[in-house]
Amino acid sequence: MTRSDLVEELAARFSQLTHRDAEYAVKTILDAVGDALVRGHRIEIRGFGSFSVNRRPPRMGRNPRSGEAVAIPEKRVPHFKPGKALREAVDQRTAELGVGGELPQRQA
Repeated sequence: MTRSDLVEELAARFSQLTHRDAEYAVKTILDAVGDALVRGHRIEIRGFGSFSVNRRPPRMGRNPRSGEAVAIPEKRVPHFKPGKALREAVDQRTAELGVGGELPQRQA
């Protein structure tokens, strides 16, 4: 689902919202989440999941072309952890649809 799909879904579910209002609501929520993460805050939406910022320490990597050692600086990256209700809903729905499941056994 893309951002525009989300706007369309919101406008379709709530007939009192115009397309422009739905677009503004989605933009406002996503901007608020992004701003909070930039400030280092954790966002928790009960039943859905939590967003946080993880730290990746600096390390030494290798340039695959030359094999030369390269210093990779520290990074802060966004992280999403799904909530229990979301995990269970996805698991139940995929089981109902027959999507995913176990990998086929390899023949020896």
